[in-house]
Amino acid sequence: MTKEGHIYLIDDDESMRVSLSRMLREVGYLVEDYASARSFLEKSIPVSPAVILLDMQMPDMTGLELQETLLKLGRNTPIVFVSGESHPHQIVQSLKKGALDFLFKPFNLEELLKAVGDAIEFDRRQFKRISLEVQTKRDYESLTPREREVCSWLVKGLLNKDIALKLGTTDATIKVHKARVMEKMHVDSVQTLVKKYLESNLEDHPLSK
Repeated sequence: MTKEGHIYLIDDDESMRVSLSRMLREVGYLVEDYASARSFLEKSIPVSPAVILLDMQMPDMTGLELQETLLKLGRNTPIVFVSGESHPHQIVQSLKKGALDFLFKPFNLEELLKAVGDAIEFDRRQFKRISLEVQTKRDYESLTPREREVCSWLVKGLLNKDIALKLGTTDATIKVHKARVMEKMHVDSVQTLVKKYLESNLEDHPLSK
């Protein structure tokens, strides 16, 4: 049985790469292994949910340098570092930049599976959140300019009559706009609209300016 999760294993130590790949495949993960960070950058295709199991010390590009490159590329697959020896500043930097865990060689299978499982679950939640944000932004972009104005005032807590006064129109007209906003944004209450609006940072959307 295949687990729901993809592992990118990057380690220049061939024996470590082979043994880790075998162990992880035996418990059901899909594993892609790479002998270098550059090979990973050239050949890998982003999928989700996934985790990057990354050696810190490699000759062509360190794990920390790869992490920085991925951040610049906007590739947010969670990283679990593995290392035989690392300087404290490398560990601190990797965690500051978003690494989820740091395992020191030798580690046991239980430690590895917990770190990998937690990272894949994190990526699953992250992917779901991003997908919802993308859909919410599409819904928002389907609103007319006037509907976006009404949406903005609804989020700020104004009542229909107050919005009508702000926009120089009637209460009845605002009711129609509000109904369209709720329908297009796929919400059934103002509270849910507010939650979606804030979680997707729609106040920073170019169409909100």
